[in-house]
Amino acid sequence: MSTSEVQGQINRPPLRQRSKITNGTALVPGVSGRSAWTRRCKDIIALHLSDLGDASAAEKSLVRRASVLTTELEMLEARFAAAGMANQTDLDTYIRGSGCLRRLLESVGLQRRSKDVTPTLAEYLKSKTIEAAE
Repeated sequence: MSTSEVQGQINRPPLRQRSKITNGTALVPGVSGRSAWTRRCKDIIALHLSDLGDASAAEKSLVRRASVLTTELEMLEARFAAAGMANQTDLDTYIRGSGCLRRLLESVGLQRRSKDVTPTLAEYLKSKTIEAAE
């Protein structure tokens, strides 16, 4: 066993001494994980982390913040839909939260990708065959 491996084992606290957040059993300490808000936030975290693959601790922290913002923005959207409009204060909060969310997601690797809308050769030939038949 190398010196760095031994030091890593010495410096790492036993699992029972780690926080529930570190262990993955809680989103926020002292808050029930059964609420709809918490379940949705955890779902979003899992989706982002699966996109990232082997994420660093810093990336996981950014994903967590982005997931909280996403959950809150979704709740504002539901409020807008239920009321049929948005009041000025909520709309301002929504706009600023959306900008912050975009910046967080860019930090963890969100990339704009162009969508290929060109038909394949088979799709093109099929459309020409249909046009000729008509």
